[in-house]
Amino acid sequence: MVHGATDATRVAGQIVTGVGFIGAGTILHARGAVVGLTSAATIWVVAAIGVALGAGHYAEALLATLVVLVVLQGLGRIEIVVERHSTKSHITVHARPDAEPLEELETVIRRTGLTIVRHESRRENVDLVVDFDLSGPKRLHDQCMIALLHHPAVRTVSTGE
Repeated sequence: MVHGATDATRVAGQIVTGVGFIGAGTILHARGAVVGLTSAATIWVVAAIGVALGAGHYAEALLATLVVLVVLQGLGRIEIVVERHSTKSHITVHARPDAEPLEELETVIRRTGLTIVRHESRRENVDLVVDFDLSGPKRLHDQCMIALLHHPAVRTVSTGE
């Protein structure tokens, strides 16, 4: 049995701590990009709205809910625009034919955050030649080329420009 009044700010502080822990679990680092930030922020703000409702601040909670819905809708539209501005590139890689470097090259490309739209491989003289059609943010294409050049099986990388 608890005697005396409870401090509402301490309760809110514990909610922030617990929800922050849950939100941190939704943030992942994958393919050279951080994902889940929007989900983590949404979880945190929904908890804040819940605290506001629990404290009797109904108008503020309603206003915050509306703001969150508008922001999330806006982010969805911005994401569509950003995807449209995603660039495509064609890269040709000449690699040593040892073992099977194709899977390793695909892994290197995916780690940079680019998407492999299509790939085709063939033998030319002593080299394994792989043509990749890639899609993703422009800044990642140069990073991908550098990463491929540092792979031990790769002899040359060209863009076809």
